[in-house]
Amino acid sequence: MGLFGLFNKEKKETLDKGLTKTKESVFSKLSRAVMGKAKVDDEVLDNLEEVLVTSDVGVETTLRIIERIEERVARDKYMNTSELNGILKEEIAALLAENHADASADFDAPLPATPYVIMVVGVNGVGKTTTIGKLAYQFKKAGKKVYLGAADTFRAAAVEQLVIWGERVGVPVIKQQMGSDPASVAYDTVSSAKANGADMVIIDTAGRLHNKINLMNELTKIKNVMRKILPDAPHEVLLVLDGSTGQNAFEQAKQFTKATDVNALAITKLDGTAKGGVVIGISDQFKIPVKYIGLGERMEDLQVFDKKAFVDSLFS
Repeated sequence: MGLFGLFNKEKKETLDKGLTKTKESVFSKLSRAVMGKAKVDDEVLDNLEEVLVTSDVGVETTLRIIERIEERVARDKYMNTSELNGILKEEIAALLAENHADASADFDAPLPATPYVIMVVGVNGVGKTTTIGKLAYQFKKAGKKVYLGAADTFRAAAVEQLVIWGERVGVPVIKQQMGSDPASVAYDTVSSAKANGADMVIIDTAGRLHNKINLMNELTKIKNVMRKILPDAPHEVLLVLDGSTGQNAFEQAKQFTKATDVNALAITKLDGTAKGGVVIGISDQFKIPVKYIGLGERMEDLQVFDKKAFVDSLFS
């Protein structure tokens, strides 16, 4: 097996292990849903609906999946319950494909712009700063020169945490005094990154949601000052969500997509939860691609989201 094969094998093992709790939960519920039934009928579909909703797929997405399966049952006239796993897998794969038309590029893929600017948003406690550290590690490992900007200037802990990550990974962190203007930090970071030939800039922002108008204004201001240096910045607005919070993650996605132009998602902490179905629901409802998933504590446990590998793992 070549080096590339070894990397893929390790990624698959990390994914399989990270989704273990979700798989166990979904399949034990599915087994109960079809117990004693030979064919897929209304009762089985009702039970399946409950399985998906309680697996945090979300009501709207669940109804879409059930509708698709109902159409197949009506078309085929008779469907064995033994076929249900395969059909469910196909329908979930089809849903994810609609929101992930392009194959996810890996960390070593060429960047569409340099420096490529990612503005990271999300509430405190979802693993935002840790995700930034892991992204910096993965991109640096892939040979890219990375700069971090500590624009969450309202929490000393956030700045300190980012500095620690910067030291661990070996990438520069641009920061200012506590309480400084976040937009000023973002400006300094992009300016410094451009001057020093960096490939990537990752900006941490404050995770407050209690006043959406203030948050909206702050994020807009950060974007505007970065555009004075790079007219297309930020190239990516990455919303970090904690997968273990289930339905709460849906609510956060709703608030942040109203506050700013989110165009990518990272869903963290999937390894410690049975709520992995949230990846399917959030991707479907917000029509925003899930770009990264967090599957453990190690720096390598942040993966580029591969929809095919995810569905294969979920149903393996």
